[in-house]
Amino acid sequence: MSDPIETAILNKIAALEPGKSIEPAEVAKELQPEQWQRMLPKVRALALSLMRQGKLTITKKGKPVDPDNFRGVTRLRQPTEEETALALSRRPPAAKDDIED
Repeated sequence: MSDPIETAILNKIAALEPGKSIEPAEVAKELQPEQWQRMLPKVRALALSLMRQGKLTITKKGKPVDPDNFRGVTRLRQPTEEETALALSRRPPAAKDDIED
């Protein structure tokens, strides 16, 4: 089963023109219009996880952030091929138990 926050994030950035981005608050407001501030930390945390998987890029002032060291106002957008490759190269290798036959 897919996470509704993940689905909302990926659907919103998929609908964007190339190079365009959204604020994480847009997703939070869509999911919980009355209490979107409570949803925002969950949206940001999931966006960070998706960035580490190469599924999106978090930017600050138009530049991709370091997923291990950033703060402040950010935006979300589709990753470039290079950004996806970089994110995947940073992932730790799969443990032998994690590999299916």
